Amino acid sequence: MELWMLLLLHLHLGNAPWIGVVCVSLPEPSNVSISSFNMEHTLSFLPGHETPSDTHFTVQILCPRKKKNMWKPVAACSELTAGQTCNLTQTFKDPFDHYRARVQAFTSTQTSGWTESGWFQPLSDTVLGLPDVSVSGCGNCLVLQLRVPSMKRFQQLRDLYRGLIFDVQRTWDGAQFRLSLPYKEEHMIAYLQPGVEYCVNISVTSLFNNSPVSSKPYCAFTSPPPSRSSLYVVFSLLGAFCVLGFLLIGLVLHGGQLSFESLRQHLARTLVTNPTVCTGTLSFSCSSSS
Repeated sequence: MELWMLLLLHLHLGNAPWIGVVCVSLPEPSNVSISSFNMEHTLSFLPGHETPSDTHFTVQILCPRKKKNMWKPVAACSELTAGQTCNLTQTFKDPFDHYRARVQAFTSTQTSGWTESGWFQPLSDTVLGLPDVSVSGCGNCLVLQLRVPSMKRFQQLRDLYRGLIFDVQRTWDGAQFRLSLPYKEEHMIAYLQPGVEYCVNISVTSLFNNSPVSSKPYCAFTSPPPSRSSLYVVFSLLGAFCVLGFLLIGLVLHGGQLSFESLRQHLARTLVTNPTVCTGTLSFSCSSSS
């Protein structure tokens, strides 16, 4: 009986050679992609499902303009482990060229198939980060100074910047406006309210990528706001002037009332001590009655 089962198993394996291939092949890597920030290019991937823990990965790139359909190994990424990425900044030497990458899993006895990324062009697919920004007040304006981050390899990174978008918001009431200006390392935003805080969000557009990246808010006062002690002095003076004004008004009203009362009393005394009788026909004459 056991001999019969062994014979059937042998015939089955002989008629299905693909079973042997599946048994010795590793799962292919997945999610192979290339990302880029400030012309720094990074390839990332995920191990296939149920990939053994001792598996390594190797990377190759394709550049059709150099050698047609010739894949070139990346020496620095020949034995990656799960979770590692591959830096392709030095490998993608021509920023105008198009590249593709692929990843393969392997062990000492097994290999997987290759998984390819999409096409990648350094200039159009990189994301330009924002320059370093400082904001200061200048009375009724703000001065913004921008500095492009230094790059070891791509020294002319500032040449990729095309324009700047400033979203300016006044802090106390939320009033806002937008300015679109060509890229310069210093800009002045004028005609602002003195002594008031404004916040500026900055976005940058590049020559080859029109998707702007927005910054965090940078806030500053156009001119130094009045200190609390100054405000206290101002309000104290206003209060003193108000009290003084009320006192003066009261004195004037009271003095007028006293003058009117004195005049009334004087007239009354005069009428009592010196009464007159007035008669007349065509003309009036007054005589004293004894």
